[in-house]
Order: sequence, then structure tokens, then C-alpha cells
Amino acid sequence: MKVKTLSILILLSSLTLSGCGGDVRNVNISGFQSYIYTDDDIENAFKSVKSYFKSNFDGCTLTKLGYYGDAYSDEFNEYAERYNASEAIIIGSSFFTNEKERNDGLSENSVYNYHWILVRNENKNWETVDFGY
Repeated sequence: MKVKTLSILILLSSLTLSGCGGDVRNVNISGFQSYIYTDDDIENAFKSVKSYFKSNFDGCTLTKLGYYGDAYSDEFNEYAERYNASEAIIIGSSFFTNEKERNDGLSENSVYNYHWILVRNENKNWETVDFGY
């Protein structure tokens, strides 16, 4: 009896987990160059966006990520100050929604281009603080 119950719980858990979250498996990363951030800094920002997207954008597929560029350093500084952080970065993205009716303000079967604002303090990970158009 215990084995049967455990098997059912495992099956239900796997079905639940497979349908949750955003799809980040095939994201195209744009080439980038920065004099402000290292490649690792930017790649870690991409990882942070992918993690947030996967956890919070159920039924959506992330298709592209890119660094906004050093030309936006004034905005980086403004965001860092606004969020009381040492650094900020802006990442651009593109994603699409599935064909099911949505209750989250996004339209079904649509493409969106969002920018993501991430901040961090020294020796900390990037944290998503805002995103949208």
C-alpha cells in the first residue's frame, strides 16, 4: 500500500513539474562587448533572467537575450541608486506566449520584447527588480 501511494505521489509531482514554468531551453544569446562588465558579469545576469523567467512565466518561451550596452551606463547608475545597489544592468529579451487563454495580462500566442533591470551589491548575485516594455 505504501509503495503504491508513493508511486502515485511521484507520478503526480512529475506531471505537475513538467507543466510549470517558462521554457528557457533554447535561448539565443546576442553577442556582447562591455568595458563596464566582464563577460562573466553579463552571463550571470543572463542566468538570473532565465531563472526568474523559468519560475514566473508559465506557458511562455524565452527566445532571445542581449546586453543593452555600455551606452546606457547613465541609466545603470540611476537604477543602482534607485534600488540602493552598487551596480545595475539592463538585459533585453524576446519571448512568446502559448496559445492558451492567459490571466496574467499577456495575450495568448503573442511575442513580447521586454527589458530586465537587475541590481547587485559587491560580491552578490544579480537580482531582478523590474521588467517590462
